[in-house]
Amino acid sequence: MSKNNKINILYGKDGYNLNIKKTWKPSIIRKPQMPIIEKINQEVLNAFLDPLGCEPLKKLANKVNSACILVCDITRPVPNNLFIEELIENLLEGGIKKEKILILIATGLHRPATPEEIISIIKSKYILKNFTIVNHDAKNNKDHRYIGTTSKGNKISLDKRFLDAELKIATGLVEPHFMAGFSGGRKVVAPGIAQEDTIRTLHSARYMENPLSRNCNLINNPVHEDQLEIIKMIGPVYSVNCIIDEARNLSFINFGEIIQSHNAAVKFINSFAIVRTDKKYDTIVTSCAGAPLDSTFYQTVKGMVSPLNILEEGGDLIIFSECKEGMGSREFIKSQQKLLNKGVEKFLTDISKKQFADIDEWQTEKQIEALKKANVYLYCSGIKKEDRDLVLTNITTNPELTIDESINKHKNNKIAIIPEGPYVVPIYGGFN
Repeated sequence: MSKNNKINILYGKDGYNLNIKKTWKPSIIRKPQMPIIEKINQEVLNAFLDPLGCEPLKKLANKVNSACILVCDITRPVPNNLFIEELIENLLEGGIKKEKILILIATGLHRPATPEEIISIIKSKYILKNFTIVNHDAKNNKDHRYIGTTSKGNKISLDKRFLDAELKIATGLVEPHFMAGFSGGRKVVAPGIAQEDTIRTLHSARYMENPLSRNCNLINNPVHEDQLEIIKMIGPVYSVNCIIDEARNLSFINFGEIIQSHNAAVKFINSFAIVRTDKKYDTIVTSCAGAPLDSTFYQTVKGMVSPLNILEEGGDLIIFSECKEGMGSREFIKSQQKLLNKGVEKFLTDISKKQFADIDEWQTEKQIEALKKANVYLYCSGIKKEDRDLVLTNITTNPELTIDESINKHKNNKIAIIPEGPYVVPIYGGFN
């Protein structure tokens, strides 16, 4: 907290300076201070020279003729500019011709990245000018090939361009994820480049309603278990795993066999992202982690779910999310309309019968977790008036006043403030 009693909540690109009133007793919940990599170029070099569970990248490249690199879409602030040129250089020096290197944007069922967003994702003029970069399209069946069925019955089809590459590399951020436990690694592959039905099965109610499909949990998490099986079906896959701090500084990077290197990254972030508290709160202030994650209300749901463990039943959750692109996909809007019309119980009963989830209804399903426990208040600038009923939350234009009203209602001025939103997972209790 600064001397003028303000705290910056991640919101859009610039944040929101929340005025901390003297009548409040705030607990600021954020990660412990994370290490910052000072010599980034050297750390990146070391990652490719001394990887986990495989040979150095250049040696891997020397044995093949083609490579496909997966990169996350615009919803993830992956610092690709810090490592992608060195990654490509290793491939070229290993003998792969540049026309045999493909960069595939792992969109899952998100919309394709625009030309402007591709520039922002890659952040390298050299790469943009010299290499082929394309969007994955989950709905284009011709781009995919069936590779097997998981033990849970999910028929797996993945992008052929990745499957046909002799060297397969996924890149991404490792951070808490409210369904898969953690993002990055295997998640960049599935759902990242999976065909529509594979994704819709992976996000069906039989996966989503499992209480182990949650933040920071990989043990018996059915989503994670399917993802591991998918990697085994493909054969050797490698990954670059990045971790950033609240200010978006690089704190960790490694490279290696996708499961082993991802596990190492998970072990690192786990010691920072999970923050234990000795109390629950009637009032919580949080965010959707600012740009680029808070561009839509669809993504905002992640910020609603993450702090529920430390919220008292019937408490108030005030969330900051810019939503500059509005609600999100047409399918998500349709799903929200269904919840509005049917109510919670009928909505959940209906989706429990489906083999394939309707596209993006899983986010509505997750929002229900917050709606059941909390009174949710949204501060945003991007939701149109005609869509306000569809957010199924209260809209606030004065968050400080909303916090005051919550304090008065509960007769409790102890509030929790989580500036980084879903990248921090607060847990009540568990102290030795």
